[in-house]
Amino acid sequence: MGVYRRGWHTLVEFGSMASIRPFLGLRYASDCGPLDGLTAPPYDVLSSEQRDQYAARNNHNVVHLTLPEQKEDDRSKYVKYLRSSALLTEWRKSGALELESSPAFYRYIQHFTIPGSPVPLVRTSIITLIKVEPYENGVVLPHEQTFPKHKEDRMRILEATRSHLECIFGLFDDPSGDVLKAIIDAPSTESLETHSDDGVTHFLEPITGQESIQTIKDLIKDKKVWIADGHHRYETALAYRQGKGASDELIPEDYLMMALCSISDPGLVLLPTHRMVKTLPLGVEESVAQLSTVFNLVETAGSDLMSAIEDSASKGVPAFGVLFKGGQGFVLTEKNPGEIKGLIATSDSDFLKDLDVTVLHQVILSKLLQVKGLDSIAYTRDAQEAVDAVQGDIEASFLMNPPSVEDMKVIALGGEKMPQKSTYYFPKILSGLVIWSLNDF
Repeated sequence: MGVYRRGWHTLVEFGSMASIRPFLGLRYASDCGPLDGLTAPPYDVLSSEQRDQYAARNNHNVVHLTLPEQKEDDRSKYVKYLRSSALLTEWRKSGALELESSPAFYRYIQHFTIPGSPVPLVRTSIITLIKVEPYENGVVLPHEQTFPKHKEDRMRILEATRSHLECIFGLFDDPSGDVLKAIIDAPSTESLETHSDDGVTHFLEPITGQESIQTIKDLIKDKKVWIADGHHRYETALAYRQGKGASDELIPEDYLMMALCSISDPGLVLLPTHRMVKTLPLGVEESVAQLSTVFNLVETAGSDLMSAIEDSASKGVPAFGVLFKGGQGFVLTEKNPGEIKGLIATSDSDFLKDLDVTVLHQVILSKLLQVKGLDSIAYTRDAQEAVDAVQGDIEASFLMNPPSVEDMKVIALGGEKMPQKSTYYFPKILSGLVIWSLNDF
């Protein structure tokens, strides 16, 4: 294991590398209906109302598995997980879910545009099994904090169904683009198309040829993987594996299902996640006064905030937007660039302290505005929603620019973690395209 410096940050290189393998996936039978009515976004981005809307589209919609319904007469809160397991078994027996005839990788292609831009983009991933590894092994690396209550829910689902019902999303370095090319060029047996409510077109293409499978395995085996989306599910799978104890041979619990994407993919997009504060302890006037002790404040209309902070960032000047209930909006830039990390009383690296998301949470919200804890903060990826929210129950919305993929890599390699919801990779990995049961290992 070697250590080297990058900027202010210490990076650690490890010897172990990713181990992937094809698998026998479960996919919906054609007589279940169009995939548009069977698939859904990941469990953690759906409100209870949205979950019910997807459930109503088709009795076999994947949310019946990923977000089982809690009924009033349930004897305990755990009954719903058994309901998910029973449904999965029933769908297999009835033929609603069909097992792949031979082990496969799944090429997963997403066509999309990002909000506010007409430019068409394409992102290509490979859905595979990947061996779960403790973070300290340096094979699969996290970049965001997680919370126990979210992991308990996913553990109950995994224990009850013995299945990975959804993919998490991972990234790997691919400077030459060779892995991406191999994934794109691999022959597939069929191509399934579906569409999601966010305007994304999705294609799933099984790759079963042994030569293609071996080529992709060989190209990825020397890679590290960064978790882009799905930290809670990864840590749940890791805890599930550790609960099985030592084994001289590989067992199903050694693996989980992941969509892997090359960092060189031109369709890899990070969007910002804006913060909406429900209760402002200091009130608007005092909040503005506190912010002005550290930041330059330029009054800006709410409709112009996002473009203003994007323009500032393009010039190398970090900026935040804030809009208060009542309509007062400001663009915030540091009065003394480079000194703000001195206000962060943690042992974090200077690199982590300099990130916009750290400054927002540690300096703006916690230190200056005395917003404590996460319960008073709501999140949105839609800048207009954040702007509109102050006309309702939100007292202040904070708009920010996203971190870069490079930021994520550096933080992860340094063994640190950003605050929750620091990154938002768009589009999300659609759930319901393929499922993996540990019983089919």
